[in-house]
Amino acid sequence: MADLTDRSGGYFVGTKPSERYPIWTRANVGEVFPDPVRMSTFDFAFQNDDGVRISELGFRDAYVEMGAFEYDEFDPDNCVFLGVFGGYTYLNAAVGRVFGARAPGIDVDTVDRTFFGEQPGIPPYEPHPDDASPEAEQRIGETFLMLFTAPALPEVHEDEQNIAELRAQRPDFAQMGDHEIVDWISDFLESGYGDGAGFRLLFARHLKTSFLAAVPLGALEQVCTALGRPEDTLKLVAGYGDVASAAPSDAMWQLGRQVAASSTLGALFDAGPAGLADRLDAAGPDDPSGDVAAFNEAFASFVYEFGSRGPNEWEMSCPTWETDPDIALAAIDRMRLAPDDAEPAQRRAALAAQREALAAEISAALEADPETQMQFNLALGAAAVYLPGRERTKTNCVRFVNECRIASRVLGQRFVERGQFSGETEFGMLRLSELHEMLDDPTGWAEIIAERQAQWDDANARQEPFVIVGDPPPMSSWPRRGATEMPALGAGEVLAGLPGCPGIARGRARVVLDSSDPTALSPGDVLVAPLTDPSWTPLFVSASAVVVDVGAALSHSVIVSRELGLPCVISATGATGRIPDGALIEVNGDTGVITVLEL
Repeated sequence: MADLTDRSGGYFVGTKPSERYPIWTRANVGEVFPDPVRMSTFDFAFQNDDGVRISELGFRDAYVEMGAFEYDEFDPDNCVFLGVFGGYTYLNAAVGRVFGARAPGIDVDTVDRTFFGEQPGIPPYEPHPDDASPEAEQRIGETFLMLFTAPALPEVHEDEQNIAELRAQRPDFAQMGDHEIVDWISDFLESGYGDGAGFRLLFARHLKTSFLAAVPLGALEQVCTALGRPEDTLKLVAGYGDVASAAPSDAMWQLGRQVAASSTLGALFDAGPAGLADRLDAAGPDDPSGDVAAFNEAFASFVYEFGSRGPNEWEMSCPTWETDPDIALAAIDRMRLAPDDAEPAQRRAALAAQREALAAEISAALEADPETQMQFNLALGAAAVYLPGRERTKTNCVRFVNECRIASRVLGQRFVERGQFSGETEFGMLRLSELHEMLDDPTGWAEIIAERQAQWDDANARQEPFVIVGDPPPMSSWPRRGATEMPALGAGEVLAGLPGCPGIARGRARVVLDSSDPTALSPGDVLVAPLTDPSWTPLFVSASAVVVDVGAALSHSVIVSRELGLPCVISATGATGRIPDGALIEVNGDTGVITVLEL
């Protein structure tokens, strides 16, 4: 078996740092992969005995397809784009910087700002002799030309339909044997999309679309900055209405209105989110009003469509709204308390009207410069295609992985029933090949799982470095979370981040560290979070503003805030530690400044 022991020591798997591309960052990666990464995810996504795996290969495919690299520029035996150190996943910022150095009309600073935000500790860019590539520059230029002239992304919408069909044709895993389920998961990840294509193709498409989405956004920023109105950039890409990561909010809103209008449903929700799904199922047949049965039917449709969403939704052993519906019901509970004017569709319509009026105004202001006006209008069109496309490709990936999650849960339940697992998600601590071995001979595997779980718990309790340059420090040197207390802000003090979505709002700060527990957030509160992924989206609806520790222009927090018209500040380093919970604060999404008004 290959030695995949983490080079930082103390964890059960890890990757080798890249000498050619030595800068790693935690920025944004938490929106994709869990913290710390489990064995099952490392096995299919990062590396195993067969070499680099699906997600790493998808990254390489995306950059080669864009023309930025050739395959021989990457280490064939070790991960380059994705690193795991001390159990935590890192993105390679150095590779992205090479793209910025090679791409026409883009620079390294643009890439850093768009994808990674403000990064404490990241070194300034130093060109490598191999960074420059006229051939790559020409290829990227051709890709950009295609980008600005593409009226739609038909392959992405075709993927959406195909993934929906895969969901409709989900096998009855209960009728499959144990080995058969393990083989099904492996085959599905490798080629479940048909014609030998699997997650790698979908992930590569997501990454390519994500990177290209930054190009029109950067072009709009250049024009707005030149006109002396940089704050208008994000207003020009708001209220599209076809953003997949924001779509659950519309459905949850309607469900929340059903609850708000029914005293019977209200009483069931008033009892708290724990066990709420079971209470609703039990109450449905005996409810003379029919409200509970109607809600249950609507909620079942919601779970079918959006059940793949949840915290760390790329990790098969983490819960989603389908595997733990109480998580979704807790968010709906917050929705029912929101005022009517918080309806996402109303906000989006207002933002769309503002976007269209602003676009016409700026285009008219550029009439004396036809070339810039044409570039501006092309960028507007490309942004409307690629920014929603980026979220759709991500959702396609998430729905694909969820099919494997459901299969693995069936297997996990069987292991629990036999006394081999203490919980149905312990499969996350094993490789797929190890599951086969465990099925053939269960002896000793409980001890292996317990040992890995202990290492996972230790890693989870440590504060990982935000940036790693070169070799990572030993995990044993990482401080325990909370060991270093950050000085809390006092009344009148400010914390500066980056503007994420324009606007100014005031409200009580609610520091929320776990999206599966939205009960701390009340309507009008300011959501203060480490970062967000789609499982956080329902919390945005009743919030007055959003502040995140980590984020950049294409982060989830910005995208959803833009769709809901919420002031948002990103890269507010230490916000969850320094902003006192319950303090009255002002969030300025135009300047990126958060001010504590009173404690």
